[in-house]
Amino acid sequence: MERDKNFVLGVYDDEDVLLDAVTRVRESGVKIHEVYSPFPVHGLDDVLGYKRSRLPIAAFFFGLLGTTLALVMQFYMMKIDWPMIIGGKDYAAIPDFVPVTFELTVLLAAFGMVGVFMISSNLKPWGQARIFDLRITDDKHVMAIDIANNAGFGEEAIGDVLKATGATEVNKKSFE
Repeated sequence: MERDKNFVLGVYDDEDVLLDAVTRVRESGVKIHEVYSPFPVHGLDDVLGYKRSRLPIAAFFFGLLGTTLALVMQFYMMKIDWPMIIGGKDYAAIPDFVPVTFELTVLLAAFGMVGVFMISSNLKPWGQARIFDLRITDDKHVMAIDIANNAGFGEEAIGDVLKATGATEVNKKSFE
């Protein structure tokens, strides 16, 4: 059995029941692959044990790159490539560079965050999305548990744990 191919899905109707179920499933020793929800559930990240995202760090460094590129570009254009001599002096005034610097900082930070998010989320144009249950976009919450990642539990044992935590349905889903 290959890893990340066969899943047991617990379908929940209520987000409060889901939060309690995630806690109880993790306490029973079952490793949760992912929880899918039609809307953000407050506290779900904490209950699942997710760490804080490092996306703001990437945004800072991409913004810093944008600021550096903007200033270097403007100094190069105004001092080296096509020097502007205004009033007998070379012209390179930092206050005049602020709008371009700001715009390039924001542009590179935004593009960088999108790129990092797509890479970290494995969202590639040639990839195929795994849709566990079509109802997760409407009104159901789905807890996906990878069977291969839970060696101590069989499919029936995982299904029993999910039913005991309040799942309205327990299904099996396989991906090729």
